[in-house]
Amino acid sequence: MELLTKKDYWRYTFILMAGLGISNIGAWIYLLSLNLLLYDMTGSPLSIVILYTLGPLAALFTNSWSGSMIDRNSKRTLMIVLDVVRALIILLIPFISTVWVIYLTAFLINIANAMFKPASMVYITKLIPEEHRKKFNSLYSVMTSGAFLIGPAIAGLLFIVSSPVFALYFTGAAFLLSSIATWFMPEVEQATIPDNNKSSSSLLLVKEDWTLVVEFTRKHIAVFMIYLLFNGTMMVLATAVDSLEAVFSLEVLHLSNSEYGFLVSIAGAGIAAGSLCNMIYARWFSLFKLMGFGTLFVSGGYVIFAFSANFTLAAIGCFTLAFFISFANTGYLTFYQNNIPAEVMGRVGSIYGLMEALLIIVATLTLGALSELVSVQIAVRAGTLAMVLTAVSLIGYLYLSKGGSSLIKPGQ
Repeated sequence: MELLTKKDYWRYTFILMAGLGISNIGAWIYLLSLNLLLYDMTGSPLSIVILYTLGPLAALFTNSWSGSMIDRNSKRTLMIVLDVVRALIILLIPFISTVWVIYLTAFLINIANAMFKPASMVYITKLIPEEHRKKFNSLYSVMTSGAFLIGPAIAGLLFIVSSPVFALYFTGAAFLLSSIATWFMPEVEQATIPDNNKSSSSLLLVKEDWTLVVEFTRKHIAVFMIYLLFNGTMMVLATAVDSLEAVFSLEVLHLSNSEYGFLVSIAGAGIAAGSLCNMIYARWFSLFKLMGFGTLFVSGGYVIFAFSANFTLAAIGCFTLAFFISFANTGYLTFYQNNIPAEVMGRVGSIYGLMEALLIIVATLTLGALSELVSVQIAVRAGTLAMVLTAVSLIGYLYLSKGGSSLIKPGQ
């Protein structure tokens, strides 16, 4: 059911973008602040590595059952509650002096993050009419890229004028503001009344939902394959390669800390430029081109970076991969929203996300082991070549598969 008139579209888009944007900026400030706080407490780089493993671990813990909760409750209410919970937990961190307790709070925040993403995806799908989704997702890419640039910039300013602790207070306030913005959004459904004979967290209900997802996958194998190939490139392998990015830049390319910082800034500029171009031109491209060729060009940028011998080539690679990220994501998000029913999207997204988290852990550990056994350079190059292979497989599947091609309708 289409809930938005033309007049409502821009008003609610602005409110939703404001809420999600504030939340994304807050997430960046929180991450950078916690990095510094932990390093100040421990003096060990390993403490930061452990912090970055908590996200996939939280997804493994959460995604097997969270979809059941998401699909059976108001997504708007759930988003508000999760923002408030994240805010309160973050505001508690400055009062904690034990490292393992900080890890525990970070794990709880990652659980909330793992639930917020599919809940917001279902909400957006139900709120935004199909004909507006490509335009909305283009704007969403601009917002996420803006958060990528603005979040670290605000964090850096807060570190200069104050401290990581103050930055955490600022982050808590940001999540509270996000919850307030979501409060002004419309309800897209009647809250589901729980069955008195079944708890939404019961093992029986979770088992039924897993069966539902398995049946959905059997009937829509093309959707699953496109999900697997796209996220295998853009999330699984990209995350594994990114885990070695800093070491590769410093040890293989022999960049200084300032040069590496400049390289990251170039990537940020690429994301900003690509997002703006995507917002303007995405309507002229089909989902096939946005998703397939966008993924291929992102992978190509990674390959340029991995096989570069100097700063200039590395910068070209970083700018290229960053530029095309928003094109690929816009195509994928629109495809995902158009082909997975909103009524089951929470369960499908959560369980698929569980598989994705497992693959991220395996791929990251594999490339990490390869970097130790052979070299960082070989590990990074192997990872980027695997990205190109999966991107080409995605294009081939979209082009040759009868199921895949039928999913992307003419004009999309």
